[in-house]
Amino acid sequence: MSDAPAPVTFPVTVEQIQQLLPHRYPFLLVDRVIELVPDQSAVAIKNVTINEPFFNGHFPGHPVMPGVLIVEAMAQAAGLLTQLSNRIKGNTGSPLFYLVKVDNARFSAPVVPGDQLRLEVSVKRVMRGMGLFAARTLVDGKEVASCELMCAARSEK
Repeated sequence: MSDAPAPVTFPVTVEQIQQLLPHRYPFLLVDRVIELVPDQSAVAIKNVTINEPFFNGHFPGHPVMPGVLIVEAMAQAAGLLTQLSNRIKGNTGSPLFYLVKVDNARFSAPVVPGDQLRLEVSVKRVMRGMGLFAARTLVDGKEVASCELMCAARSEK
């Protein structure tokens, strides 16, 4: 029996995502990866439902997904781009990447229950264990959020 990871197949399911990211409920904010160009770009999906715990307080009677969680979902998609790219190249011991900077965050429409987020991330630059990503989120083809994310690699001890 081999300890080699299973090959990457698409769509990447939530079960596979849980093998690649440390996040768990209620902070796993990516349901599926549907596209990947290794080391370049990825597209992931987040289905937003009224059952999300943050809707209890944001806002009662008018549920809106907090912008910071949309940014977190984009960061998780960037992490999946990195982890899946490494997995495809056969690197299974890749470090975790931590979000260290968010620039130019813009929110142009509220995200509400029933929306499906299309999380698009692309690599802008990688240097010295740091990755800079361009990210945007669309609902029904309309951009609802965008930002630049910087992530830093950190090996777990």
